[in-house]
Amino acid sequence: MKYVLDVHTHTIASGHAYSTMREMARAAKEKGLELLGITEHGTTMPGTCFDYYFKNLKMVDRHMEGIELLLGVELNIIDLDGNVDMEEETLSEMDVAIASMHIPCLKSGTKEENTRAYQKVMRNPSVDIIGHPDDARFPVDFKQLVESAKEYGKLLEVNNNSLDPRCNRENGRENYIIMLNYCKEYRVPIVVNSDSHVDQLVGRHEEAYDLLEEIDFPKELVVNRSAEELKKHLHRFK
Repeated sequence: MKYVLDVHTHTIASGHAYSTMREMARAAKEKGLELLGITEHGTTMPGTCFDYYFKNLKMVDRHMEGIELLLGVELNIIDLDGNVDMEEETLSEMDVAIASMHIPCLKSGTKEENTRAYQKVMRNPSVDIIGHPDDARFPVDFKQLVESAKEYGKLLEVNNNSLDPRCNRENGRENYIIMLNYCKEYRVPIVVNSDSHVDQLVGRHEEAYDLLEEIDFPKELVVNRSAEELKKHLHRFK
């Protein structure tokens, strides 16, 4: 199956990434993608952009280098009550919103507490995707996570970066196998993303693709096959 989109990437605006928006769009075109999401880290991540950066995204054309752009945010879940680091007024205007747990922004709770935090953030109608829920440093009950994603209509991410041995996240492969088998059982769709912080990695999905093939994951549950299919799950397009 050809993947035509990658909607979790970062530019220099995130502070610890290395390419510009135009460089990322050009790389997406070279990879044969149709749609690129640029989702800078939310404001509690050290070194990232200020809130006004997100407010001003309305000034950026949604087409660049022949690629359709979705401009949004990778929110930080900032407490175990599922709060995130963007006001709803701004969040509702994002083209795409991913919510993730990051070590600099949240101290992990128990498996039950982390799961409950994800469940609470899924209740936010402006959150579209749960980002890299694979990290063993934030243990989670995957059955409950998948059931809640189905209930609230959220996409669960398979993050290719988590499968890269250079990544600091732990047990990505093992945890994805568990999560994906529940997604198969409950018919919950996923999105595969690169989480690229540099243009060379835009559209890199090989490790995730191989894992999906290995476990015979249903292709119809992977939204990367179509920009239209992705948009069915994004709050700005409903």
